[in-house]
Amino acid sequence: MTDSMQVVGYRRNLPIDNPESLVDAEIDVPAPGPHDLLVRIEAVSVNPVDVKVRAGSDPEGALKVLGYDAAGTVSAVGPGVTRFRVGDEVYYAGSIARPGTNAQFHLVDEHIVGHKPASLTHAEAAALPLTTITAWETLFDRFALSKDSTGTLLVVGAAGGVGSMIVQLARALTGLTVIGTASRPETRQWVTDLGAHHVVDHHGGLADAVLDVAPAGVDYLFTAFSDGQVEQFARVVRPNGQITAIDDPAGLDLLPLKSKSIAWHWEFMFTRPLFLPTDPTQHEILEQTARLVDDGTLRTTVTNELGPINAANLRQAHALIETSATIGKIVLAGF
Repeated sequence: MTDSMQVVGYRRNLPIDNPESLVDAEIDVPAPGPHDLLVRIEAVSVNPVDVKVRAGSDPEGALKVLGYDAAGTVSAVGPGVTRFRVGDEVYYAGSIARPGTNAQFHLVDEHIVGHKPASLTHAEAAALPLTTITAWETLFDRFALSKDSTGTLLVVGAAGGVGSMIVQLARALTGLTVIGTASRPETRQWVTDLGAHHVVDHHGGLADAVLDVAPAGVDYLFTAFSDGQVEQFARVVRPNGQITAIDDPAGLDLLPLKSKSIAWHWEFMFTRPLFLPTDPTQHEILEQTARLVDDGTLRTTVTNELGPINAANLRQAHALIETSATIGKIVLAGF
């Protein structure tokens, strides 16, 4: 292994159509800490958090490397590592507090890493970790669901990365009736193929569309798009129902939910890596996900492979994410 590696990063907040918004660079290969894996990156996927950090965190000239989803091969381990060995194929979502995965080699704590599903390519596996962990924590931590849970779940933005995994996990591991929102023919078909019982077009008014198929309302609502929608949520969620959101629009007013005692949860999958660094829950989620993928219960959500991991291709991926119209996940593979 060489002492240097190729990475993609940024030094200033710039619009994504500026060629300096993401740049190729070369830096030293890092050394693993006690519980770190040094992973040779084979593939990454791009998430809205990549775009959000690039737009909102100015490194003021220092090189900042983005990327939170990856699949690759362990090339070295720290002295305290017990779960993995050199040569293991792994996948993970990383930590927002550490340099990102858009690099030939990457350090990650073993507590948040899983063994890659054997039936998937690295590119197919790289699409899964961040969205699957977010979906899993939404369903089983925030909503406290189980295989015996019943009721109705509304997934707002069901064709997106997280929505695609919520639909699959809710169908596979709970007894819920699943309603997904999607507005284009291709997104409606995608959500149907993932297993949603009903797909509704939210553009004419979310509550009316949902109440047409679920007149009594829904018990649970997941949303990646909350801005201007809280009054609609209040109409469609039953008394004592629950909402989990992953976005954070400025000035969000939750008072319309009070009269029906609707609970509002935040889901941020980086909470455990940031505040509970030795918690093995995300490792266990990824291990179980790999088993579910390999037995055919879950499928990867890759819809677009853009080629090698370089600045030009990552700029294209960020531009696509900024449209908020992507289906499933965008991945890049190889250097």
